[in-house]
Order: sequence, then structure tokens, then C-alpha cells
Amino acid sequence: MPHVTAAILAGGVGARMGGPLPKQLLPLAGRPIIEHSIAAFQAAPEVDEIAVFMVPEHLPEVERIVKDSGAGKVSAVLPGGATRTQSSTAALRAVAGRGDGDLLLIHDAVRPLVAGATIGAVVEALLAGAGAVGVAVPSSDTVVRVAAGLGGTETVAEVPPRSELRRMQTPQGFRLGVLRRAYDLALADPALVATDDCGVVLRYLPGEPVRIVAGTESNIKVTHPGDVEVAEALLRRDADAGREG
Repeated sequence: MPHVTAAILAGGVGARMGGPLPKQLLPLAGRPIIEHSIAAFQAAPEVDEIAVFMVPEHLPEVERIVKDSGAGKVSAVLPGGATRTQSSTAALRAVAGRGDGDLLLIHDAVRPLVAGATIGAVVEALLAGAGAVGVAVPSSDTVVRVAAGLGGTETVAEVPPRSELRRMQTPQGFRLGVLRRAYDLALADPALVATDDCGVVLRYLPGEPVRIVAGTESNIKVTHPGDVEVAEALLRRDADAGREG
């Protein structure tokens, strides 16, 4: 069986939250957000190993969180990058000793409510032969492409069919050989701008299909003020549902 490593990326500082702490360290139901994310992969039977990538100046705090939580699958807490590309390439360096057939799951640390079933679905798709797998949910809103108008205004340039649109989540999963080839090409491109690892595969390995598995609406990304309260409400809902079950 391929070895499955989960890389939890927490390299950004979360400036949009407007607080003194990185958003990954904000409390959620009495525990830091990143601890919830680590716990999800710790509990996933499909995952063999976890590596956490954190803002360098907050590494000691995450090391303490890992130790106190008893997350035994965590093999390393390493510096993350200022951008998604830098953090993803740090994750690839961390698994340099693994074979091309092994698997890497890349997850945003600030998606603390990822379901075990979602993690399992990504791994199952990879084991079934996919080289790259994204998690997505249908878009309930109409999404438009805009163009610059007069005086700095925007105008609608295109309304893509909503049935073809999805909102991407994480984890995203890859056979290591696929992601390595994609990033070898991407990092040689001086025009590289990437915020999504499946997007890197899609752009630089156009012959490699990126399979989609269904995500959940509760797998939110804590990005803006107020998102923590939404996540708290979702946790309470799930806890209430568990008690009723």
C-alpha cells in the first residue's frame, strides 16, 4: 500500500482576520483552530503520517499544541512559506524520501471541520488510479467573470453555467510523482502565480485529469472576522446531532 502523508499548511499570517495571532491559532471551541485540523487527520485511518507547516515565529506554539494533543502521527513541525507555493514546495521537500507512488494530501490548516469521510474519499480516489484529486461543492450562487469598466467600475463579462461550477476545498490529494512533475515545471516558470495545487497540475500537466470528489458545506475556511463564530455554530450543530443519534 502507498504511504499516505498529510501536509497541513499554516504558513500564512491571516492578515484579513485583523488580530494579533495567526488565524490558525485562534480558539475554536476551546482549542486552537489548527488543533482541530490536526485531529481530523490523526483520526483518519487512511493517513499514516502528518507534517505541519507553520509561520516560523510560531513554531514553538504549534510544537506544544501537537505534544499536548497527543497527535502521534505528526512526524514534523516545519517552517511554512509566505505563499501557498512556498508552503507546498516545503511539503514536497519534506517527503523527498518517499516514492513517486506514495500519496500526499495537502490541507489548509484553517479548514478545521474537514470530515473523515472527505479525507477517505480523496485517498480512495487516488488508490483507484487518480493522479490528482480535488474536493469541491456545487456553487449555490451565480458566479460571473468581470471586466474593468469606465472610471474604475466593473462590468459583467461572462456568466458561466452554474451547473459547471464548483467551489474548491481541501484536502487535495496527489500521487507524489504527479505533483513533483507539475512543480518542477511550475517553478521554472517566471510567471508562476498559484494559490491551488490542483491548479498547478491542471496548468502544467494538462494531460493529467484532476478528479473531483464531493466535499461538505461545513468544511469552511476560516478567513474573515465572523468565520470563527460560524465554525462554532457548525460544531454545536454536529455535537447536537451526535447526541440525538
